[in-house]
Amino acid sequence: QVQLVESGGGLVQPGGSLRLSCAASGFAFDNFAMGWYRRAPGKEVQWVSSINIGSSLKTYTDSVKGRFTISRDNAKNTLYLQMNSLKPEDTAVYYCAKRTSAVLTSRVDSWGQGIQVTVSS
Repeated sequence: QVQLVESGGGLVQPGGSLRLSCAASGFAFDNFAMGWYRRAPGKEVQWVSSINIGSSLKTYTDSVKGRFTISRDNAKNTLYLQMNSLKPEDTAVYYCAKRTSAVLTSRVDSWGQGIQVTVSS
């Protein structure tokens, strides 16, 4: 079965950096677009970023453009999110998500368990 396991979260000061990883298994990773989502305290789940199978297309929500970078290593079945210049408003549980096809905007059909990112001084 599909498994998505996030790692790399934690507590960081404003202006700091973190890199999230998502280890994928149970499916042909290089056949599917992938994404990152987050849920801030008291708010709904928000889409953060998506990447296509060949990494030629990457999209971001406006609030993270220029600060976050999504990437993937198909040989390692791993998705990444490099987060720089972190702000307190980036505090959230971050989720790795598998899409239903190679299409960047296809719906999500599998989620990781989530990992906490806290930005605070």
